[in-house]
Parts: sequence; structure tokens; C-alpha cells
Amino acid sequence: MKKIFTICSILSGLLFFAQEAGKAGELLKNEVSKREIESTTSKKQDSRNNNSDNTSGFRNSNNQNNTNKKPANSNYQWNNNYGYAEVFLRIPEQGNFSVELADQLIANNSGKYRFFDLPAGRILISIYENGFLMYRTTLNVRNNSRLVLDFFTDEGLYLLDSYPLQNGYYGFNDWNDIWNNPYGNSGNIGNINYPNVMDNQTFQQFLSTMKEDAWFDDKKITFINQQGRHAMFTSEQISVLVKDLSFDKNKIALAKSLFAKCVDKQKYFVVGDAFDFESSRRDLMDFVSKN
Repeated sequence: MKKIFTICSILSGLLFFAQEAGKAGELLKNEVSKREIESTTSKKQDSRNNNSDNTSGFRNSNNQNNTNKKPANSNYQWNNNYGYAEVFLRIPEQGNFSVELADQLIANNSGKYRFFDLPAGRILISIYENGFLMYRTTLNVRNNSRLVLDFFTDEGLYLLDSYPLQNGYYGFNDWNDIWNNPYGNSGNIGNINYPNVMDNQTFQQFLSTMKEDAWFDDKKITFINQQGRHAMFTSEQISVLVKDLSFDKNKIALAKSLFAKCVDKQKYFVVGDAFDFESSRRDLMDFVSKN
């Protein structure tokens, strides 16, 4: 009986800490029309008997007959500076998926789709299952940045985060870290290099610069939020930043805004020590419990 109870406890623990679709990131709207979806669904069966049927919503990769082939273009453009960006997409489901982004198409069974050499700007992304269009939306891709996304067939496409690109350095040791972190599954902060989190030396430099350049709470908050667009923080670092403010109302606002940028949310209770009043600590903990 004791053995059965132990097994049940382990299984329940695994279910509790498992990634849950739709619980992290910003949901991007599916722009595929209802008519396209209905057309795709009704003609999936027909396509099995007619491989040349290129119906609405179907990407026929076997159709190579191009009767209007253009002559070779000798007007080459060298060093065309249109920006550089990357997009990493994960589909953690088994299936035959392909992803089309700008002029690139990737199809594989690994569940990871990495697009490089992308121009900055608004780029259309389309996701196909077994060759049929099932999701389409527009990404706002910024220069020298990498977007990280998750796609679930039942939930949709989620934008998890955007990371700055610096000298070709990816900012993480394991490919999975960039996806696991938004779900809180990256493990111990002491053993894993979280993407773009400040080391202690860099944080001390950041803190010193803030104290030199920003004297009042509003200036400090602006300074911190500007840096927060390109960096992650530990709960201890956030506690130091919050404690440096003068008024509790400003401390609460900053602590809540930085919660999304915290790499170890399970330790966010330490931020409560930065407040002067117990009511402010309760306000923050209520906010954390709902997010």
C-alpha cells in the first residue's frame, strides 16, 4: 500500500510541474479565415486520392511544373542591408508539420523550427499540418532580435519572449532553455545559465549607474524598465531594485511589472522583504498568486 501511495505521489508531482499549453506567452491571433479552414477540412479526404489537387489552404510541395519560368537575373544586389532577425518556433506535438516564414519553408519531425537571416519588419508566418494550412498570423520582427514562440494545435501560437542578439552569442547553454524558462521548468538558478539574466558583477554595475543617473523613483523605474526590455532578473536582484525606491506605492508597481521578467518566480517571496508595510507585502503576494 505504501508503494502504491509513493507511485501516485510521483505521478501527481510530474503532472503538476508539466508544461501546460496556453499558460505562458502572448497568444497571437489566427488569421486563417473560417472559409479556408472549412475548405481545408472538406478536401483533406479528396487529396488522398488526388495528389495534384492544389485547393485553398493546401501547400502542394510536389507541384514543380512552372511554365512561366523567368530568365536568369544578372542584376545582383550585394550587401543589401535590410536588417537581421531570427525566429525560433517549437511545436511539441507529434505530427507532420511545416512552417513558412517570409521566403523560408521548414518541414521536419523534430518539433523545432529555427529561421535565420530574416528581414526586420512585419512578416507573415503560416503553419501547415500534412500540407494543409491551419494557422496564419503576422509577426513583428525587430532588427537584431530573436522571437521565441510555441504552437499548440488546440491553443494557438504563443509569443514567449524576444531576446537581443549580441555578437552572435545565443545566451543559453541548451536549446530547450529558451522554451522551458517561460513555464518555470528550467531548474536551479545556480546550475543553469538563464537567457539574458544579469550576473552579479553586471547587476552591480547596473545598480551603480542607476543611482548615479536617477535620483527619484520615477527616473529609477524608467531606467529599470528600459533595461528590462533586454534582460531578465533573479528574485534577489528584483528585491534590491524594489528596496532602492522611496515609496511603497512605487515599490509595488515595480515589483509587479518585473514579475514577468523574473527567472525564478518560485522565490519571488523574497521581494516582499523590500516593503516597509505588511499590507504592501500582502498586495504583492496576492498578485503573484493570480499570475
